[in-house]
Amino acid sequence: MSISVLLAEDQRMVLGALGTLLGLEPDLDVVGTAVDGDDALRLVGSLRPDVLVTDIEMPGRTGLDLAAEIRRRGLPTRVVILTTFARSGYLRRALDAGVGGYLLKDAPSSTLAAAIRTVHGGGRAVDPALAADAWGEPDPLTERERQVLRLAGDGMGNAEISASLHLSEGTVRNYLSEAMRKLAAPNRTAAARLARERGWL
Repeated sequence: MSISVLLAEDQRMVLGALGTLLGLEPDLDVVGTAVDGDDALRLVGSLRPDVLVTDIEMPGRTGLDLAAEIRRRGLPTRVVILTTFARSGYLRRALDAGVGGYLLKDAPSSTLAAAIRTVHGGGRAVDPALAADAWGEPDPLTERERQVLRLAGDGMGNAEISASLHLSEGTVRNYLSEAMRKLAAPNRTAAARLARERGWL
């Protein structure tokens, strides 16, 4: 019986190459592709694939957001993250979101195919170079601090962040100052950079 796979990747060339490579595997059936997180979630709901292979950074929802929402909705689709981000902070957040596999994009296609089979069977497949670091320094940020800091790092001012997240400007300032304190950063830009470097944004 073949394993149905949905691919989510915003770089169309990478998406096409992944589809072609996985299509060569006799037991894997690529049933759909998505170029952003929102489209991927819609397709997970309609196609109910066995496994979703997704990048982390995409327009709309990130791969980590997707994994968390799939888990929240109780959908049976298992998730494999395929990314360029070799950061233990990302891996830790992925595992917390219920992700079954976490691989780097420079891994051979045979490794990805094997990981899909392992995760489909209920196992876990994690890049060995990252696995040892996964339970290193814990992420100190709350989800709301992360959201505010991400937008600040993208260059938004307090008023824009306030409108985007439906928070008061005072609340936005509080979240930013708390994030800066936790990261021992002198300003919001440095805090966002530090958090990104550690895989916490």
